Amino acid sequence: MIDITEGDIACFHEQGFVVIENVLDAQTLELARSRFAPLFRGEFETGLIPDEWNWREGRDSPLLTRQICNGWKSDLTVAAIVLRADIGRAAARLRGWPGARINQDNVIWKPPGAAALGFHQDESYEDWVVPSEMVTCWITLDDTRANQGTIEYVVGSHRWRKAPPIAQFHAPADPLADLRRAAEAEGVGPEIMPIEVSAGSAVFHHGRTWHGSRSNSGAAPRRSIVAHCMSSEAMFHPDIVGPVYGRYRRHGTLEMDESFFPILWREDGYRTTWLERYLAG
Repeated sequence: MIDITEGDIACFHEQGFVVIENVLDAQTLELARSRFAPLFRGEFETGLIPDEWNWREGRDSPLLTRQICNGWKSDLTVAAIVLRADIGRAAARLRGWPGARINQDNVIWKPPGAAALGFHQDESYEDWVVPSEMVTCWITLDDTRANQGTIEYVVGSHRWRKAPPIAQFHAPADPLADLRRAAEAEGVGPEIMPIEVSAGSAVFHHGRTWHGSRSNSGAAPRRSIVAHCMSSEAMFHPDIVGPVYGRYRRHGTLEMDESFFPILWREDGYRTTWLERYLAG
């Protein structure tokens, strides 16, 4: 179980991220790794296609980083990881929210030779949410090394202004291009820290922390499962439409339906009631 300490909270507010070890055990790691190939072949356990399916076997270049968004709707192993109550509790404590719900997840597979993902801020893509705040829990399924396309953070960049979405997210020629412009506007030289941790470790990062990953020049894959969390009180923006997730807004209300954005944890003890049944299969 993830148990966020006062020291973790202080680190998060100072750096914009905090590393938490031993979030997944060996059995869960093995099972999660086994689900990647079927998912990207389009073998979806629940029968539902994910909200975003950015790389498909037989269609896309093997040199691209592979990504699925909201794999929890398609695969119960992914769901059992990203819908954990302790992830929601940790996210809420780190941002001072009364609770947390899932915004979306990512299933990311970067095989040897796979291209970079551009450095960005998560909250640049969240104007359709009020409040437009996020905490992301990135969990690695493999031991990470700096040369294997691990996630990298810009220390302290959560205190920078929110930038617009970056020019190119997948396989940019220069993954640091937008970061450099943002750093120049802030009048600072970015301090970039690659995360080198054991499989099963997690990093929680602030929604404005600049981060990305370079190409995998190593011999091993880099796989991760990511839970993006928002406040349990988050609602849809009355005017800004999310081009993908705006489809889940019900007519006549700004409230978020727990069928699509379940509450993981709330300080009054509430958790979306159907989650345990769903996770039990």
